[in-house]
Amino acid sequence: MHRGGSTSSRTVKVFYKGHSSTDTEMRGITWTMVDLTNLDVVIGRGFTPTDDDIGTHNVIVGYDIVDNILGEGDPLGKEIRVDGVPYTVIGVGDRQGKTLGQSQDNWVAVPINTYLQTYGHNDALVIYVRAQGSAESMEKAEDETRVLMRALRHNRPGQPDDFEIQTNDTFMDVWKQFSSLFFDVIIGISSISLVVGGVVIMNIMLVSVTERTREIGVRKALGARQQDVLLQFLIESATMALVGGVIGILIGVALAKLVTVVVGFPATVQLWSVLMGLFMAGAVGVFFGVYPASKAARLDPVVALRAEL
Repeated sequence: MHRGGSTSSRTVKVFYKGHSSTDTEMRGITWTMVDLTNLDVVIGRGFTPTDDDIGTHNVIVGYDIVDNILGEGDPLGKEIRVDGVPYTVIGVGDRQGKTLGQSQDNWVAVPINTYLQTYGHNDALVIYVRAQGSAESMEKAEDETRVLMRALRHNRPGQPDDFEIQTNDTFMDVWKQFSSLFFDVIIGISSISLVVGGVVIMNIMLVSVTERTREIGVRKALGARQQDVLLQFLIESATMALVGGVIGILIGVALAKLVTVVVGFPATVQLWSVLMGLFMAGAVGVFFGVYPASKAARLDPVVALRAEL
């Protein structure tokens, strides 16, 4: 079983009693699109086949229109003007929040025939088809849609489609390409940061060895072995790196929460990523601390004791 609907959109201005909005999305939709796009109408009603057939001047609005333009009171029955054309509010869609900082509630929707009568047929028309069943049903629906569209648009045999069909797989492929590129960039930046951080830690430890030469000589004179001195400086290097890792994780979590609040893009921090970050920080500290630690361990205690304070 297949269900379908169509929609078209453009940016408009909405007016109501001295209040107005800009950059509002105007959607022309068939009555079936309310269910196809999971548009929950929480106040009033959605469109009916009669709204489509007659081309009524009824409108469903998002909550930005209610909050910023219509004001207090029952929004149903109020008359707004969209690009100067009057419409009667019959429904309000559920709040959808923000995505990437863009409000998803700044919209109005009218019957598709009303939209076409007002703005003409030059805007792009998007047709939605929902196939119920298995993947085979989806492929069958795609084939049927392609045959129907080619017939309607008079595409000759062998002529390429002059329209585009997108499925869930299409969007998944785009997402995979984007996430793969994003992952590669993040890995590159992280690798450079780890190397730079490791070099900084190594330089700090080398300075520390130079400044504590006499301390090392005293420890060796009291019986400390090379392994003891080596372990001491490796622990100091790893601790320094872990402290930096903890600070970095706290900043990362704070930024993730900030993105969620400001942009509206959901962000979660997994425990495994925190543990992996701490492990990598400790590993970098140990790796880049080996040379300063081994240099300290190889110091001659006699020469070290002669070092000036």
